[in-house]
Amino acid sequence: MWLLRPYGVYRPQGDTWLLARALSQAGIRPGADVLEVGCGAGALSILAARTRPRAQTAVDVSRRAVWATRFNTMVRGIRVRVERGDAFDRVAGRRFDLILANPPYVPGEPAVPCRGPSRAWNAGADGRAVLDRLCAAAPRLLAPAGSLLTVHSTLSDVDITLRQLRGGGLKASVVARADEVFGPVMRERAQALRDQGLLAPDQHHEELVVIRADHEERPPD
Repeated sequence: MWLLRPYGVYRPQGDTWLLARALSQAGIRPGADVLEVGCGAGALSILAARTRPRAQTAVDVSRRAVWATRFNTMVRGIRVRVERGDAFDRVAGRRFDLILANPPYVPGEPAVPCRGPSRAWNAGADGRAVLDRLCAAAPRLLAPAGSLLTVHSTLSDVDITLRQLRGGGLKASVVARADEVFGPVMRERAQALRDQGLLAPDQHHEELVVIRADHEERPPD
């Protein structure tokens, strides 16, 4: 997929395409109201358009990501409302039939960066700075019978994600897995992650998972 991607905007890679495959198999009905959390260059919003949604919203904290998503969807004739800011603040009070999220999930520095390219991956010391917020917000953001699809590494503790989503009243499970050879970010972080006990000495790949969470409340007839 060709995308305009300015410097500092997350490059679609293995986690993006794993989530895209899960989306293609999710059985999303036409007419959904779709939200992409952390849109980057807009790859998932472009792919979500194939489900024939009623409306699409994409949010990112990066000004360059917002510009890129607006351009990449516009040149394809896809109508997406693209907003800049904290996704959970920007869409507070709204509900969606489908939420797609490829949040930052790499364990990094304790202080989550406020700017710069590392915002796309650095998710605090345990990799859960955004994941925890997503799990807490999902029950409020999902419409009756709505679904969340999110991807992250097993380094960020899949069981915590499942437990939090289920604790919010959602039905949650792992629907896809894949091993991914370390890219530039993980190669750079590898020794620090080994020091944290998160990687084995000879480990050069990570397991990625897609988690689906469904709001089981049915819409009114």
